[in-house]
Amino acid sequence: MKRTRIMGILNITPDSFSDGGCCTDPVAAARRAAEIEAEGADIIDIGPQSTRPGHIPLTAEEEIRRLSPVLEEAAGAGLRTPISIDTFFPETADFALQRGASIVNDVSGGVNPAMAEVVRKHGAAWILTHTGGQPDAADQSRAYEPDVVTAVHAALEQMAAEAQALGIPKDKLILDPGIGFGKTRGDDLRLLLHGDAVKVAGIPLLVGASRKRVVEYAANLTVPEPLQRLGGTVALHIFAQMHGADILRVHDVRAAVQAAAVTDRLRKEVSSGSI
Repeated sequence: MKRTRIMGILNITPDSFSDGGCCTDPVAAARRAAEIEAEGADIIDIGPQSTRPGHIPLTAEEEIRRLSPVLEEAAGAGLRTPISIDTFFPETADFALQRGASIVNDVSGGVNPAMAEVVRKHGAAWILTHTGGQPDAADQSRAYEPDVVTAVHAALEQMAAEAQALGIPKDKLILDPGIGFGKTRGDDLRLLLHGDAVKVAGIPLLVGASRKRVVEYAANLTVPEPLQRLGGTVALHIFAQMHGADILRVHDVRAAVQAAAVTDRLRKEVSSGSI
């Protein structure tokens, strides 16, 4: 990728960890989607279900019920930015891809053949996320052998191979190390610091640390309110960008777009010897 891409988060849930309830109304959600586009995002990631610790699980039918009016409003708004659907249900993905979405952000932590069939049918892109295989991945951690970086790289490589075996072209895959999913905060930092080693050759790496507890941990500060973690989020994402991240998943789009552009420019100037 010639530049770092920004994925803007649009949660349409009442219980997301940092912005739950802000966009449950379809008109408000479409308005926020238009703002995300105007702020410069390359992708709009719509989440009909929270994956925060202690979240209340929804069925595919409930996700679709939330999504339907939002996608209808978004279509009427004439958005040009590609839409991603944050789901692990093939039924939800199929519904959304029929209505203008082009990416599935799959947080299941595995490679579901039924999801692969949906993705292949629509020619969509597929984001596969490492979660550590925990029952409630956002609220559990485990020991990784020989270390978290090696283990996550191997797992992502295996997931990519399984997806390709199910007929998904390599250039339709994106891999996410799953910051905050099935990992300690120290694990999260190691993955951000060693993104180049986590990456699978030829496949973009997506990183999402936006407003997460790893910001508080890294700063060695008490910042319990996620909305107060913007500065730390930008710092971690810049570091991830410098170490292999190709796509950043963010809440604060305008700040992320600007920071990513500056970082890309500095990297280019340094590599060319201009500065």
